[in-house]
Amino acid sequence: MMDKPSFGFVLIFILLSLLFLSNSYKLWFKTDAYYQEMRDSLERMPTFIRDFFMGRFENRKRWVMEQKIFSLIGVVAVVIANVMVVTAYLG
Repeated sequence: MMDKPSFGFVLIFILLSLLFLSNSYKLWFKTDAYYQEMRDSLERMPTFIRDFFMGRFENRKRWVMEQKIFSLIGVVAVVIANVMVVTAYLG
């Protein structure tokens, strides 16, 4: 049997979940700004990292579709995980 998670763990877990949900919101509802923000962040990365990921950005429509699919799966997983963590804390 597992011990009840601490309040600090639950709080940090929920805050990280909110960060993911915030990025998902930007992806779905502010796509142009989010896409540009991601490209700009890659410009500040070391060359070997930038070169590896920049190829993914060449086909914008494909990149957006892949990100939205991943985001949808992630949102479902985050909501389920949050319900489980809060239920464990309260139980």
